Amino acid sequence: MNYNVIRATEEGTASVTPAILEKINSHLASDGWTLLRGLEMDMPAFSDITQQLCKTITFDPARENTDKNTQKVDAGLGPIGLHIENGNTPVCPDIVAFYSTKAAFQGSQTTICDGRRVFEAFSEAQQKRWSQRMTVTRTLPEVLWKRYLANEHPAISEPEEVTREHILQFKAAIPDQDFTLNDDGSLEYRIKVSPVRASSVSGGQAFANAILGPSHNYEPPVYTLEDGSTVLSDEVEELRDIAETCTVEINWQDGDVAVIDNTRVMHGRRAIKDQDRQLFIGMGRL
Repeated sequence: MNYNVIRATEEGTASVTPAILEKINSHLASDGWTLLRGLEMDMPAFSDITQQLCKTITFDPARENTDKNTQKVDAGLGPIGLHIENGNTPVCPDIVAFYSTKAAFQGSQTTICDGRRVFEAFSEAQQKRWSQRMTVTRTLPEVLWKRYLANEHPAISEPEEVTREHILQFKAAIPDQDFTLNDDGSLEYRIKVSPVRASSVSGGQAFANAILGPSHNYEPPVYTLEDGSTVLSDEVEELRDIAETCTVEINWQDGDVAVIDNTRVMHGRRAIKDQDRQLFIGMGRL
């Protein structure tokens, strides 16, 4: 399988130079993702790549932080459906990077699917249906929504600092989101997103969302399109079949880094067969 690989030998250096960063951005613009292989890589270097590619860093509140820019990937052992990272949140990252410190001997391949190709594979009726906006509804436990808000709200940094006023400020700052605060501290969250979106990097139209993705650390959401119809399981399976025809796999090697345009390319994972693996993530906005 052919990857968009940036190799150390091709650049004449094992470090991440400005020339390599330029090539990363070129691959993101043309293909939506790239793979770095054979470069000298450790957690500080990976964190630095994330910082250089992203103006602001964002996090998943259900993941363990590893440093100021990165988190550990841990989502069980089963396969993970295709999705964009944080696709059901109000602040969706533009760029996502993965770093394999220890690759699995078998299984655990990361799946990569260009949402632009998926949209092109749709029938005219499907293109029209999925070009509608969509409301995502789910309930978040107090510990998770407060961790998320503490990271995204500029005036606070710890979950314990979150007040109702901070929620209202965040709602006012970002349109198309609403909430109901429950007596047990959980929050029913509603946000409007676009299943088909333009890439933040290269424009175009791509089927790039979290409809096919997991809810490993969260309650499964309900998706309702603008015409009032709910996205049903049979329809999801039809989408999954189309997306699979546009999907490739990353067979990880130790030290690999994959960089993905999260507004165009969905990713997932095959089932884990070798649990002796380590994968980290860094993500943010341009």
